Amino acid sequence: MTAVKADAGRKYRAYPTELQDAVLTGWGHTVRALWNLALEQRVYLWVQRRYTLRSVEQCKQLTAARAELDWLGDLPAQAGQQVLRSLDLAYENFWNPDHPARFPARKKRGNRLSISFPGQAVEVRKLNRHWADVRLPKLGWLRLRLSRAIGGTIRNATASRDGNGWHISFGVHTGRKPDMPNGKPACGVDFGVAASAFVSTEATPRLMPQSLTVNEGKRLKALEQRKARQIDYAKKRQGGKYSRRLRTTIAQIAKLTTRRANRRRDFTHKLTTGLAKSHGLIGIEDLRVKNMTKSAKGSDEAPGRNVRAKAGLNRSILDNTPGERRRQLEYKTRMYGSVLVVVPPFHTSQTCAACGRIDPESRKGCGRLFACIRCGYEDDADHNASVEIEARARRTGGSDINSTRSALGGASPGHRPEADA
Repeated sequence: MTAVKADAGRKYRAYPTELQDAVLTGWGHTVRALWNLALEQRVYLWVQRRYTLRSVEQCKQLTAARAELDWLGDLPAQAGQQVLRSLDLAYENFWNPDHPARFPARKKRGNRLSISFPGQAVEVRKLNRHWADVRLPKLGWLRLRLSRAIGGTIRNATASRDGNGWHISFGVHTGRKPDMPNGKPACGVDFGVAASAFVSTEATPRLMPQSLTVNEGKRLKALEQRKARQIDYAKKRQGGKYSRRLRTTIAQIAKLTTRRANRRRDFTHKLTTGLAKSHGLIGIEDLRVKNMTKSAKGSDEAPGRNVRAKAGLNRSILDNTPGERRRQLEYKTRMYGSVLVVVPPFHTSQTCAACGRIDPESRKGCGRLFACIRCGYEDDADHNASVEIEARARRTGGSDINSTRSALGGASPGHRPEADA
């Protein structure tokens, strides 16, 4: 019989009591230590004996260790077993050639705290329209804000903490099947920095609001400078031990960066959901974000060129999260009956959407204006690129809907005038 797996996620803000907060924090550090110990044991056995250790054996050893170590015995057994199963999955992803995961890494103290439980170990009771309780092993009932219906069978639960506090996430089996093809028009989307996203069927770009206000940005900069001074003081005067003031500064920085990440995530979800619902085929570029954000390295002896400017560009690229947008489109297109087509990014910004001519002279200086030197067509550079992305997606996806390029009165998607020269 096939196991019922989670096919959707639900995340809610949790409001633990002061005692529950202390218990969850201790469990989070125990989970981190257990992960590091289990990983170290597997690496040692493989290096010394070429023996592959799995969670089945480690779970038996965990049971014995819980009886001898109080700090480990305080952690619920289900949470410890989930750590070892997660380590199994990390190894499987590493061995899978089609998965981008690297070798499992040790978790640092600064990593986000999280404790996972299987679905059978938790229970949820609804209190009213806005509030509910979840019962966690050895913790009792934990209050959460019921911002949306759970809408399915809970398969797993994870309590995690970020800069804003604790959250509880559920992996839920909803049983929803992918929608039938929606038959809506196709589009191409150009993700950029100046324009967060330019859709080929729209006349104006979609701009992501500033993730931090001007005052929040100034405060974050001041806090980062304060943190650097306090760390230097701790190294010189306290043997590297963090003071309470330094930990307070770190918590304030975490709160601001979490707020920035939440705003960025909110825009990304709204963008990808709107695209998946209103289009039948979506074309995007196959961007190599890691290569795009490689830093311009330099030293005192051999300083690099434009290192500070490249660092600013890297931050702008990562702030627009092109990889996360692609990940969300991959599953949302299946949900809403559309198709995602990833196309090669080569020369999309230098190709004329009207005649198909490829020439870097059509976009001098990488400015906002695209002016074709062959046919004289002019357009916003990002919109022109989005039309070209749509044309390439149609050739790959086989769509027969009238394209945006056809509406411009240009050449067919497969024609390249420079080939006639």
